[in-house]
Amino acid sequence: MLQKYSVENGRLVLNAPGIPRISVYNRPDETERRFLIDQCGLDEHTLISSTDPNETPRIEFEENHAAIIIKYPKNYSAEDNYFFRVKSMGIFLFSAEQSIVIVLDDDQFIFPTGKIPGFQCRTPQDVLLRLLYQIIRHFEQHLRTINTVSDELEHASNGSMENKNLLSMFTLAKGLVYYQNALNGNRRLIERMKSAEAGTGARMIGFTPENLELLEDLAIENQQFLDQSRIYYEVLGGLLDARASIINNDLNVMMKNMNAIVIAISVPTFFTGVGGMSEFTALFAGKAPSYLAYPLFFGLMVLLALVIYWLIQRAYSSR
Repeated sequence: MLQKYSVENGRLVLNAPGIPRISVYNRPDETERRFLIDQCGLDEHTLISSTDPNETPRIEFEENHAAIIIKYPKNYSAEDNYFFRVKSMGIFLFSAEQSIVIVLDDDQFIFPTGKIPGFQCRTPQDVLLRLLYQIIRHFEQHLRTINTVSDELEHASNGSMENKNLLSMFTLAKGLVYYQNALNGNRRLIERMKSAEAGTGARMIGFTPENLELLEDLAIENQQFLDQSRIYYEVLGGLLDARASIINNDLNVMMKNMNAIVIAISVPTFFTGVGGMSEFTALFAGKAPSYLAYPLFFGLMVLLALVIYWLIQRAYSSR
């Protein structure tokens, strides 16, 4: 699906004439792909890679444009079950033609059309930086959500022996690994974009000094959220290790108690099994009525079991 934008009063307006021309291809069909390859001069492999979620962020310079592949966080939904994923987007910058082509594979992606304080939106380079800003802020929002969800899962797992919350925390940790990889790849991409201005890529990108200053600020923010994702991952990993240790310790205590109960019951059972109820009946015959003898015998066996259990627990605690 193709959507065309242009800039009016610092805003991106859908289906508006003017410069720069912004073409957004969401899930392009075969006809649109052939147009991008044959008419716009996009490399077929780069075009296919631009929507591959496993593709590494990078920038390449072709004859008439710069091809940029960048990572961004996929919008989270309940079906994801605590798994935060990343996707890839292709940005093809035609500086000479004052146009930019964006290729993505995400129906839920919201294109930034409103004004952003501190952002001038007049050129394709401004649109590129605006997209980069939105992606970084999107990562920030998701990291906050991950931190909140992690706290909720931690409280829910306290005192619980179920694996559900623990598995959800493992899934969160897996998503943080993807986020670290994506943010680190975007960091290298930004560094390459800055260094390209001093080399052969300057003509393809065409950043102004203001653009470079803003790009430096975005690089700092991206690094901050990369560090934040690493901290969250380390904290979550520590919580998982601690939770596993607690569960293992609780299981050991439970097994000790079960062993003590089994031994405490087996000793009275041994005596009753050796003597048998017939010998016990003969022993008390004519000496005590059965309605007193049997409860007395049962009480003695229970008392013996409790004493043995207490001795075993005392032996455990003295270690």
